[in-house]
Amino acid sequence: MTLPRYVKLHIPASSFIQPALKFVMRSWWTRLSVLGAAGLGSTLWWQKKTEPVQTNLDSSKTSPSSGQSSSQYELKLVQVLFRHGARTPLKSIPDVLEAQWVPDLLEVPAHTKIDYVVTDLQGGPRPPAPVEDSYRAKTLTGGTHPGQLTTIGMQQMYDLGVRLRKQYIQDMAFLTPSFNRKEVYIRSTNIVRTIESAKCLVAGLFQQKQTEIVPIFTEEAEREVLYPNYYGCKLLKLRSGYRWAESSTLPDIASDLRSIQSALGIQSHQRLDFILIRDDMVARETHGLPCPAVLDSWRARVEQRAVDMIDHIFDPSNREILQLCVGPFLHILLNNMEMKVQGSALDGDRKLFLYSVHDTTLMPSLMALGVFDKRWPPYAADITLELHQHRQTKQYYVKISYIGQDQKIPGCSDVYCPMGEFKQALAMYALTEESYHTRCNSTQDVPSQSPRNTSRL
Repeated sequence: MTLPRYVKLHIPASSFIQPALKFVMRSWWTRLSVLGAAGLGSTLWWQKKTEPVQTNLDSSKTSPSSGQSSSQYELKLVQVLFRHGARTPLKSIPDVLEAQWVPDLLEVPAHTKIDYVVTDLQGGPRPPAPVEDSYRAKTLTGGTHPGQLTTIGMQQMYDLGVRLRKQYIQDMAFLTPSFNRKEVYIRSTNIVRTIESAKCLVAGLFQQKQTEIVPIFTEEAEREVLYPNYYGCKLLKLRSGYRWAESSTLPDIASDLRSIQSALGIQSHQRLDFILIRDDMVARETHGLPCPAVLDSWRARVEQRAVDMIDHIFDPSNREILQLCVGPFLHILLNNMEMKVQGSALDGDRKLFLYSVHDTTLMPSLMALGVFDKRWPPYAADITLELHQHRQTKQYYVKISYIGQDQKIPGCSDVYCPMGEFKQALAMYALTEESYHTRCNSTQDVPSQSPRNTSRL
């Protein structure tokens, strides 16, 4: 099904009669989604099946003590990058019993309904959505499509909105209680699950209080910078695209892959990797659907090997790869803060930027920030950047949190990082849009690599 170029997405009221059980349990564009999906594992599954729990990270890393009281600072700007909620898998593990992904799993809770419209960055018609079109061209067993946000995912995003409401409306009265487009800017990748995730978060944040239609801005596929764009950036494809296939051939990963493939009874000719396995496994576990019993003893190894693959693909030691993956997005975040510091009349009332993205956005961003903990971000994971001004010195500071836990960025002297130190910490990765596009097209001196499997996001 091809989506219309311009849509006013108004979710119809549905009888939200979901059994309680559901909430306790349940070409290149295609490959792009496999990673986004595979990586977007659920918080519920992570908490049930792995240790330590993702949201209770090592306090020595995630809750560093600050020598300065938060009362000394006045909050000026908040930016939140969040991964979408739980969804249907992008592809099932081959040769094993398929789960039934039935439409009942996609029912829309009434409390997540708002009036919103999706446009391009200038407020015009929504751009074409080739990634979404690739999903809608396929049907999973049970009748749904790959990569669709589920009821559980909608609730996860609503809950994240409620958490932000408590923090920025109830506890500190930073935002007005109802949606105000002068205060809040919402940007999403042009994929339905991220668009719907943004909508559900806004419903939780403002409790459906709105006097105007909520605009959600998106970008055409070739120019998107909210994820590593192998299609739009030729140099990234040459430098890193081949590493997707290469990651599965690394000795330890390849050995484990042969072992699990044999344990699952999967034919050797089937294309399989740990990211695909994790994607399907996490999606099933999240929604309480049956999973091959043999995976019980493989869960921790699957988790580890999927992260090992990502570590090889994004290669945090390679400055250029991270620049091309998230450099322009990091520049946008820095520029938003700089505009606030400079007191720009343009968007002077802006207080909150929301970015609905993917695990493949969060992981290289965490790598660039120097705080990636070698764990796959769960569904609805968020990175929050706060800009503060010291009440006495009037100097500006940046505070970063990941899934609600404060982070001390390498190169920063404190959790409240002086603006100059923070800019210096990201200087080696942030790229202006002009510089990014120039580099993406500068491929003459780059040796050609095997083109196989370079199509994932």
